[in-house]
Parts: sequence; structure tokens; C-alpha cells
Amino acid sequence: METQKKDLENLARIQSQLAREDSRDLNYYERDRAADAAATRSEASVFSALMRNVYIWMTLGLGMTALTAYYVSTRLDWVGAIMSNSALLWGLFIAEIALVVILSACIHRLSFVVAGVMFAAYAILNGVTLSFIFLAYAQSTLAMTFFATAGTFGAMSLVGWFSKKDLSGMGRVLYMLLFGLIIGSIVNIFWANSTFDWILTYAGVAIFVGLTAYDTQKIKEMMREYGSERNESTMKLALMGSLTLYLDFINLFLHLLRIFGRND
Repeated sequence: METQKKDLENLARIQSQLAREDSRDLNYYERDRAADAAATRSEASVFSALMRNVYIWMTLGLGMTALTAYYVSTRLDWVGAIMSNSALLWGLFIAEIALVVILSACIHRLSFVVAGVMFAAYAILNGVTLSFIFLAYAQSTLAMTFFATAGTFGAMSLVGWFSKKDLSGMGRVLYMLLFGLIIGSIVNIFWANSTFDWILTYAGVAIFVGLTAYDTQKIKEMMREYGSERNESTMKLALMGSLTLYLDFINLFLHLLRIFGRND
């Protein structure tokens, strides 16, 4: 009897120890699951913040361009000086291209502040070179084109955001077509064929409509992959995303403006 009693006591002690270990394992599991859920929520919050920054900075860039273009257009002596001085005009174009190239190639070596200043400088320079549109087109045409561009851009950005299909193949084709569009535009400067010019205009609209969807998806995936925390590196990636969408919007606007303003 004494032996059986000891065996029962040992069994009870073992069961109690196993119960405590199970409880401790369960607590560890719950803590790990809570930590994983918190990390997931934190990453989702960072991702949302970075994507908001992409669109906010793009909007600020567009605003700087529009305000600069409008202000310069009110200074007819400035516009005349720019348009009559080919060296100055080409200098502005080259400066814009140089800023985009440096930002794209050296973004990882630049500080976020320097990159942001360069983006702002590009937006302002672009406003200077686009100031002529306020003189060449009616304000109603500009407003109509802006709203058409904003609507189209927004719709295609939503397509890129929600599309389950990988658009990278389409993106490669669109960038090849964009290269052809640039070459064709240069050729037509010397050829000056109006029919070819309109073909390039409509092709440009189609290309930048597609690129808006593709670039949105690319930026979204890039932010998901690298945007686990908010730091200078991810902020610079968001800034480059802003520049990409800014260029899509501006180019779409200019091509649509040629269509809507053909009678101006």
C-alpha cells in the first residue's frame, strides 16, 4: 500500500509538472503570436505611411511646377528671354535631365535632405520650362486637361494598386515603346510631319496611361519588400517613387493637352 501511495504521489507530481510546462509553452506561444501580430501591424503601418508620402510628395512636386509655371508666365520679359535664348533654354533642359539622372543613379549615396532638395529643384525648373503653356493655351483648356489627367492617372493608379496580375512584362514593353517615342520625337523635330506628330501624341497618351499602372504596382511591391521600417533609406525610395509618378503625370498631361488644345 505504501508503495502504491508513493507511486500515486509521484504520478500526481509529474502530471502537475507537465501541466505547468504546457501552460508555460502556451504562454510562450501566445506571446510569440502577439509579437508577430504586433510586428505585422507595425510593418503595415510603415508601409501605409511610406505610400502616403509617395503621393503627398508627388502632389507637392506638381504644385511647385504649376505655381512656378504660372508665376513665370506672368513675367513676359522672363518668358521672352527664355524663348529667345536657345542656349538658356537648352541649359534648362539639360539641368532637368541631369537632376533626374543624378537622383536615379546616386539616390543611395545622397542624404534624404539633399535628394528632396534636388526633387524640388527639378519640379521648379520644370515649371520654368512649362510656363509657355499658360500663354499658348486657354485657361479653360488647361483646367479641362488637368482634370482629365487627374482622373485618368487616378484610375490607372488604382488598376496598378489592386491588379493581381504581374505587370512587369507590360512595363518592359512600355519602356521600349517610350524609348521609340523619344527617338520619334527627335526625328520629327527635323522632319516636321504633322501626321506623324499626332501619331506620336496618341501613342504617348497610351504609353503613359500604361506606365502609370505599372509604376504604381512596382512602387507598391518595392515598398512592401523594403519598407519594413521608416528610415532614411526607405524615405529615399518613397521619394524616387514620387518622382516616377510625377513624371508619368506630367507627360500624360502634356500629351493630353496637345489633343484638347489643338484648336487653341
